[in-house]
Amino acid sequence: MKIGVPKEIKDQEARVAMVPASVTALVAEGNVVVVEQDAGIGSGFTNEQYKEAGASLVSADEAWDVELVVKVKEPQQSEYRYLKAQMVFTFFHLAGASKCLAEMLIKQKVTAIAYESLEDEAGRLPILEPMSAIAGNMSVLMGAYYLASFNHGNGMQLGAVLGQTYGKVVVIGDGVVGQHAARVAEGMGAEIIVMGLDENEWNLKHEPKLAKVKFVESNKKNIAEQIINADLVVGAVLCRGDKAPKVVTEEMLKTMRSGSVIVDVSIDQGGCFETSRPTCHTKPVFVKHGVIHYCVSNMPGAYPKASTIALTNTTIPYIQDISRNGLAGLLCDSAKSKAINIYEGKIVEKKLAKKLNLMDKYQSIKRASGTE
Repeated sequence: MKIGVPKEIKDQEARVAMVPASVTALVAEGNVVVVEQDAGIGSGFTNEQYKEAGASLVSADEAWDVELVVKVKEPQQSEYRYLKAQMVFTFFHLAGASKCLAEMLIKQKVTAIAYESLEDEAGRLPILEPMSAIAGNMSVLMGAYYLASFNHGNGMQLGAVLGQTYGKVVVIGDGVVGQHAARVAEGMGAEIIVMGLDENEWNLKHEPKLAKVKFVESNKKNIAEQIINADLVVGAVLCRGDKAPKVVTEEMLKTMRSGSVIVDVSIDQGGCFETSRPTCHTKPVFVKHGVIHYCVSNMPGAYPKASTIALTNTTIPYIQDISRNGLAGLLCDSAKSKAINIYEGKIVEKKLAKKLNLMDKYQSIKRASGTE
């Protein structure tokens, strides 16, 4: 199979979808791998390393002119011209993306295989999880930075000073993002509230418990009460295959203190704050009702070395599967097959088709479980 790795062009996105070791493994199995010139530079991988691994260095046009394109982020508008009847394996987040991308994938008869919806046998999201972990760690670091007065924050430092706790962090969502955000905030010494749906499940995830973390049930009343005096609120809500619910309304946000910060990690799926809109690393924040909003839609791209290694460690087995078996390996597995969002120009996830109001483009495909 001919596999292409384009250079990422999203704002300040320096990750790369394949490291030289991945190229070596694929070439050893008889695949042809082409990598766009300088695709790995931002993550610390040189053109020479890719050549030594067996890849050919090519232009952007050539990197896209393949059977399987492997990327990190969804195709940007300037890349739509490259799309054709081929497989593209990347983060798509179609439920939270513009309808325009889905329509272009359909028009060009692309088979869109989404990292974020691929599941393993345990029902986990093995490709999304490492990026969620990095974003969770980063959310508190970015929040702390924008609380500084020179960033027009309220001037509160998150952490312990000579044994005294300063700053309150509220984390809405107790999945991978929420867990990592809570650990970082605890390490700093701040007061931490984690909001989720099941305290027993949270406790099972953390034995011994995170000593400084208080769990509060996530509901409208409790969220409204907790964010009033919060310095940092992290949005860590995930609804698989769907847009994130707006758990913090604009009216709730108006009650927050001036100079407080929100970090909406859910922004790839539309965001969980009603006032959120996607931002980029070049212009990461905006202020609404006195609250600083950090809503960068590719947060892990800020740490490309760690992110690339963590991402490619998880993607390479699936890339190898596709290169050996085409889509058959995914379709015969009910969990893995959830990664296929669009098949040869037809949306094959009914929930996604409804969300995008594209049911006329929906078509079921036979998966291992026999369900649509």
